[in-house]
Amino acid sequence: MSTSATRQDIVVGVDPREDWHPAVGWAADEAHRRGLLLRLVVAVPPLHEPRRPGDLPRHREFEEAATRALEAADAWVRERQPEIRTTATLLDGVPAPTLAGLTREARMVVLGSRRLNRVAEFLSAGSLAVPVSAQAHCPVAVVVRTARSTGQPPYLVVGVDGSEPSQAALALALEEAELRGCAVRAVAVWQPPVFSLRGRDAPLDTERRLLAETVAGWAEKYPGVRLSHEVVTGSPVEALAEAAEHAEALVVGRRGDGGYLGMRVGSVVHGLLHRAPCPVITVPVEERP
Repeated sequence: MSTSATRQDIVVGVDPREDWHPAVGWAADEAHRRGLLLRLVVAVPPLHEPRRPGDLPRHREFEEAATRALEAADAWVRERQPEIRTTATLLDGVPAPTLAGLTREARMVVLGSRRLNRVAEFLSAGSLAVPVSAQAHCPVAVVVRTARSTGQPPYLVVGVDGSEPSQAALALALEEAELRGCAVRAVAVWQPPVFSLRGRDAPLDTERRLLAETVAGWAEKYPGVRLSHEVVTGSPVEALAEAAEHAEALVVGRRGDGGYLGMRVGSVVHGLLHRAPCPVITVPVEERP
């Protein structure tokens, strides 16, 4: 099968070592909303030492497990949403750069999250969330197992700070909300300095004005989406995670440029990939309409 995706694909990574249902289900819903092809993929790392005893059997065992996971995920999606077009592809390559390569032509890439600590995240060949998000050319959704509470109307949260990445995030959040029929909460976070000679209200009022200017005009582009905005104080990671406690997803722009080994996504995005209680969608600047 072809290893190339197109902009008409929703690509989802199927992890044969973990429960793939949350990520695959989320991706299937996204493909259904957009009327796009759902492409299920597993990347199998190359065999580094073919002559080392035990390596070849382990490699074959992983390939077999990957094939079974792909077949099971494909059958599950077809039964759950038979109207969705799907493909299932076993790819040769190191998972993170292989999945990152698919982002050049995919509409969105969806991954599960194993919530590795920083050391495990850096050393694990199977770590995907941070390196793929850092190098992606399309939005990347990282899906956690935590289910959203249904006690209130559905909404998306988008982090806004006036920067170009956050404008890209706001554009995608409104597009997603229109597809989902839900509201959008645009949240800016003001972190008070430890020492300040100015009054507290002055910079906070400035932040509110900047946020209002940032979201101005978007309501006209998306008249069917209820858009609210607010400024909260505190640590950006903690404040955005709290704001998104019951959200359908949290959308944030990506500041990093990949960095060493593709691990730099920006401290806020990195923190949210570990702390947010809902799916996190990172958006690169180039995706801005």
